[in-house]
Amino acid sequence: MSDTPVKQQSTAAFYGQAVASFAVAMAATAVGIVRLDADAWVRGFLAIAVLYLVTSAFTLAKVIRDRQEAGQIVSRVDQARLEKLLAEHDPFEKL
Repeated sequence: MSDTPVKQQSTAAFYGQAVASFAVAMAATAVGIVRLDADAWVRGFLAIAVLYLVTSAFTLAKVIRDRQEAGQIVSRVDQARLEKLLAEHDPFEKL
């Protein structure tokens, strides 16, 4: 059977860039909401909306990743079954 790993790793630079980008975006949004010339309830509503959007985005990313990983595992199981059948098959055996 093949020894191909199921989990694909990203580089440390990509991970760092993603974390930094997320931090900058959240900080910029927070500063924008705090400095907004509006009533406190409007700023509060916007802050709650941003938090809801962020949690929804994380949940969506996790669901997509889990579905992709499940597909890879099923594919590997099917590949292992096929390799087993091919290894056990004797083309010179009488039917």
